[in-house]
Order: sequence, then C-alpha cells, then structure tokens
Amino acid sequence: MSPEFLITSLIVVLLPGTGVIYTLSIGLSRGFRQSILAAFGCTLGILPAAIASIVGLAAILHTSALAYQAIKFLGVAYLLFMAWSIFRDESSLSVDGDSPKKSPLKVIINGTLLNVLNPKLSLFFLAFLPQFIPAGTENGLALMSSLAAIFMLMTFVVFIAYGALASLARDYVTSRPTVLKWFRRSFAACFGLLGLKLALSEK
Repeated sequence: MSPEFLITSLIVVLLPGTGVIYTLSIGLSRGFRQSILAAFGCTLGILPAAIASIVGLAAILHTSALAYQAIKFLGVAYLLFMAWSIFRDESSLSVDGDSPKKSPLKVIINGTLLNVLNPKLSLFFLAFLPQFIPAGTENGLALMSSLAAIFMLMTFVVFIAYGALASLARDYVTSRPTVLKWFRRSFAACFGLLGLKLALSEK
C-alpha cells in the first residue's frame, strides 16, 4: 500500500458530499450514537460500488448510457426527496427531547441508499483503484479488495469524527432555535443542490 493511496483516499473522504452532510445532520439532531449508525450506513453504501469495480461491472455503467442514466436519476430523486423531507419536517433536525427518534435501521438504510444510488461512486472506484495496482501484479483482485476495504474503513472513521463534531454543537443549537432553523434549511439546500448537480452532470 502506497502513501499516495492513503493521502488521496483521505482527501476524497474528507471532501463534503452527501454522506458527510447526512452524518453531520444526524450527529447534530440525534447525537453521537446515531451519527455512528449514519456513518456505518454511508460506508455500507460504498460496498456495491467497490464490488462492482473489482469484478468489472462498473464498466457497464461506464459504457452503457442507459444504465448510467437510470441509476443517476434514481439517485437524483432520492437526494431531492431527502431535501424535501428535511425542509418540511421540522422534527428531522430537532434536538428536543420530545421529538420522534428515527429507528437505528432507518438511519442506516438512508445512509446506505445515499451512496448506493450514486453512480459516480462506481465510476470513481473504476478509475481510482487501478491506479494503485502495480503493473504485473499477480493477485490484483486481492490487492484491489484490500485497498477498497481500507478506503471504506477510512470513510467510517472520518465520518464518525464528523458526527462527533456535529454532536458537540447540539447544546449550542438547542438554545438557539433560529440557528436550528438555519441548519435545517442549509442541509435541505445542500441535498437539493447535490441532486441538481448530479442531474446536470455528464459521465
């Protein structure tokens, strides 16, 4: 494993995306424990893309415009659904003790779907992992699998850190309803903008 792989992976994981935004929102609204579930769900959502790239199925998305567009617009629809749900449901970012709690399974499923329905993840792995496989490697499949596992572990750890930071801000947000309202609208806007960006993106 090269230092270049670790550095590049860390930069990619740290960049704000749908998974980061989702984990931050859960950490802020539901606390650290549920942010761990969100991080786990987002990490689990990477698995299909990693497997696809390893066995070569991601090439189908790369060459088939129909397959790519189908998965892309499913992802767009889900991102816009998340944006609308957060915007209209004030309890979705409430830190009040009386607010309804999301079930652990629902937190995990939402995080998983955010990444499963992102076709760019498959294309990312298809372009990313092979760069770190030395020419002439006899067991490239095993090496790619280990690199994918390291990337997922790194994602999980970094997302937990994001969730922890968000949960630390809960007391500040609790005492300031205006700040909570701003956060809710900001998260909704982020999901909406990410959905539009995905919808307008090319391969």
